[in-house]
Amino acid sequence: MATGKINVQTENIFPIIKKFLYSDTEIFLRELVSNAVDASQKLKTLSSLGEFKGEVGELQVEVILDKEAKTITVRDNGIGMTGEEVDKYINQIAFSGAEEFVQKYKDTEGAAAMIGHFGLGFYSSFMVSSQVEIKTLSFKEGSKAVKWTSDGTPEYTLEEIEKETRGTDIVMHIADDSTEFLEEARISAILNKYCKFLPVDIKFGTKTTQIDSPSGEKDEDGKLKKESVEVPNIINNTAPMWAKAPTELKAEDYDNFYQELYPMSEKPLFNIHLNVDYPFNLTGILYFPKLKKDIQIQKNKIQLYSNQVFITDSVENIVPEFMQLLHGVIDSPDIPLNVSRSYLQSDSNVKKISSYITKKVADKLNSMFKENRKDFESKWEDISVFIEYGMLSDDKFEEKAKKFALLRNTANEFFTLEEYGEKVKETQKDKDDKVVYLYTNNAEEHHALIENATSKGYDVLLLDSPLAPHLISKLEQSLEKVSFARIDADTLEKLIDKGEEVPSKLSKEDEEALKPIIESVMPKEKFMVDFQSLSETDSPMQITEAEFMRRMKEQQALGGGMGFMGTMPEMYNLVVNSNHPLISKILETKTEKKKKQLIEQATDLALLAKGMLTGKKLTEFLKRSVDIIK
Repeated sequence: MATGKINVQTENIFPIIKKFLYSDTEIFLRELVSNAVDASQKLKTLSSLGEFKGEVGELQVEVILDKEAKTITVRDNGIGMTGEEVDKYINQIAFSGAEEFVQKYKDTEGAAAMIGHFGLGFYSSFMVSSQVEIKTLSFKEGSKAVKWTSDGTPEYTLEEIEKETRGTDIVMHIADDSTEFLEEARISAILNKYCKFLPVDIKFGTKTTQIDSPSGEKDEDGKLKKESVEVPNIINNTAPMWAKAPTELKAEDYDNFYQELYPMSEKPLFNIHLNVDYPFNLTGILYFPKLKKDIQIQKNKIQLYSNQVFITDSVENIVPEFMQLLHGVIDSPDIPLNVSRSYLQSDSNVKKISSYITKKVADKLNSMFKENRKDFESKWEDISVFIEYGMLSDDKFEEKAKKFALLRNTANEFFTLEEYGEKVKETQKDKDDKVVYLYTNNAEEHHALIENATSKGYDVLLLDSPLAPHLISKLEQSLEKVSFARIDADTLEKLIDKGEEVPSKLSKEDEEALKPIIESVMPKEKFMVDFQSLSETDSPMQITEAEFMRRMKEQQALGGGMGFMGTMPEMYNLVVNSNHPLISKILETKTEKKKKQLIEQATDLALLAKGMLTGKKLTEFLKRSVDIIK
């Protein structure tokens, strides 16, 4: 048996490693299982190259929990190591990397994000262990099995042992402060999280089942000795869907895989299979869930893998923010990762991958639109939020989306941006040659206003998405000589101002006589009285809210508006139709009491139409209405 001391100057290197990795302690198991899988696949590669002539056999990795002995063993039957290789890869290379890390980054903020540059995957085992053993036998002919042992200090022992099977056992003696990892449920959860789709069979078992010793040995009392045996279960799917060619798969296969990823979830609308090997390697499957009008981003739904090893479900550095509304899996060995495989580093590959995914999704949506427009329109309610979010946050996606982004009107007809421009370019052009797109966010609430607009040959869009205020502003910038106006932002004559003057039945003196009485009913700090010459058939009074001010408040509520807008008081216009017979009747009424009663009735009707008549005011309106009828 040989003993030695690893040639490092820093005596307390293990506590430092432990400190920097401690926030993500559970990754020790992923690192060791991933290493074991690598060892298995290397043997397979050597065999295919003819460099290993022996029987490969059934390659597998076992994770064995022995609660009584307080150990976790990760076992593989891969290439194994010779004593010289243990000395080289464990004592020299990894530790020199650890030493360099400690010297360079021990006082640096965020050093944990750098630790992966130094090959410390195996040493993550010391985060949870008081002692670690490596028992290994190389695949090379004539090799001797060896055992390496260290208790978390630079001292180690290396000795020859008897081991019949090729491969490596990493035996971790769990430290007193890490006994949570001696619970079967805890280990099972970690394996299910990180190792669910590894390409080599992963078996997990516990040394708990007691059987009589097969050798017939007896204990001091003359009874047959008992032995603990492993009860392994395969916990992974070695051939996940994204690793297969799309030509091998049917629609039901994709649906079944979605249920495997997200049990009990509603069936997705459709999927996109990613498969590229140049200029980077990337595979994956992205699903479109049914979003409807839900803008609450369901993050942590896209899972990132590297060679089928789970890395993270925080993919904000890999896919644009709007893509995080999607679900699914992305797998790429070309994404740079550190030892914990959780910190993504921004580099050219990451940016290329992000652009590729954006393009692939946009191309899929465009092909769906062109191949079956009716089906695409039927899905619009579920996918519109995603497309609108993409148009708002990604210029390249917006450019592509202009081909398939749809506008829907209150008659439930769909138009592309170009089609709608053609539809209304003549009828809704104002005196300044600007085309006004009328819209509503609530067809029921604005029913009377919509009916009035359509009766005059105008079209009204239904823009009820939570992103509509932002999208409208974006479209106004990109569409030439186009403005959007909500149907209740002003009177129709003002929204689409054709420059046609309608004579007023009221003189300026009449307006000045009525104005103070109306202001006494409607608070000046909230409502501004505005006399307009409208058609006799229009409402006697109407409450409007300026498009710009209302839209800014909506944007502020969603985020992205100007900060001061949230503190501004609500302001509305009370439009008085100077040509309506009721207004003339009010003016002609002799008694002030009756005049005020009619004004209150007219203003309450305007409030009622706007959905603003509630509480005491509504009660008074109902009583007054009964009195007027009587």
